[in-house]
Amino acid sequence: MSSDDHLHAGGVGRLLHVLCDICAVIGGVVLIAMAGMTVFSVVGRTFFSSPILGDIELVQLGLAVCVATFLPYTQFRSANIIVDFFTTRAAPSTQRRMDALGAFLYACCTALIAWRVYAGAVMSYANQEASMLMNLPLWIPYALMVPGFILCTVVGLYQAFRYWDRAGAETEAAP
Repeated sequence: MSSDDHLHAGGVGRLLHVLCDICAVIGGVVLIAMAGMTVFSVVGRTFFSSPILGDIELVQLGLAVCVATFLPYTQFRSANIIVDFFTTRAAPSTQRRMDALGAFLYACCTALIAWRVYAGAVMSYANQEASMLMNLPLWIPYALMVPGFILCTVVGLYQAFRYWDRAGAETEAAP
């Protein structure tokens, strides 16, 4: 069992694993749809002088949704970039506590982002804001980003708890 396998053992870990995978698949579908639309737009522009109207704004909105749906997947797998230059010689329990603090701070940041994106969606809906070319309601991409940020927050809190718990177990096991 790898060090991260211990973090994701149990019912909650398995549930989060499935939810993060589903979220990433949704992001992948959006990404593939944007790639296909871009190909059609470029072909239409090149050969028929008829690109897809608003293709750039659709890509911008779609990429925002993709980022929000891929973040829980990377956090769950501890695949975000970390700088451990100063902690490589620290005791394992100290490293776990620092990992717990990092995961907690990450969860706080994603919770703040989720809250503000939700507030942006509500405000955009109330003001009936729409994209410039396609008149697409802007609250829709905002709303599609919120679940990913909430899931990322839950994953971060779960990991913080598990790292902290593991650090305590390592401290108790040490002579």
